[in-house]
Amino acid sequence: MSAPLRWKARTVLAALALPPLLSVVSFARLAAWISRRRPSGAPAAPDEDLAEWTDRLLRSWPQPWRYTCLKRSVVLYYLLRKSGRRATLHIGVRRDGAGTFVAHAWLTRDAALYLEPPSSRPDEYRVIATFPETDPATS
Repeated sequence: MSAPLRWKARTVLAALALPPLLSVVSFARLAAWISRRRPSGAPAAPDEDLAEWTDRLLRSWPQPWRYTCLKRSVVLYYLLRKSGRRATLHIGVRRDGAGTFVAHAWLTRDAALYLEPPSSRPDEYRVIATFPETDPATS
């Protein structure tokens, strides 16, 4: 199997497996499991290609895979860590103008937004969880 097919297949498998797990396993437990995965050493696509392919998959699939920032972040967090690349996953909360509770998930690398869509505004959220718990960029 060629390298592009390998990373696309790995992305499809991660996108199929991880989003449904968010419904049955606590997020903290899933993120801790991902954080402990050893890099596979397998070649991967450039990070931007992984993000684009993940977005394309999740936006085209039905529930429970349908795109959300949390599903996207979990899949990318897994793929990046499995490829030996650093990333930190954050979850934040805020209240919108109507007082509704809103949550958001995003990735950072070296304390900067990483692979996030231009519309992502994590500075508006109060961080309630970070994985891994100790950001390697700040340790």
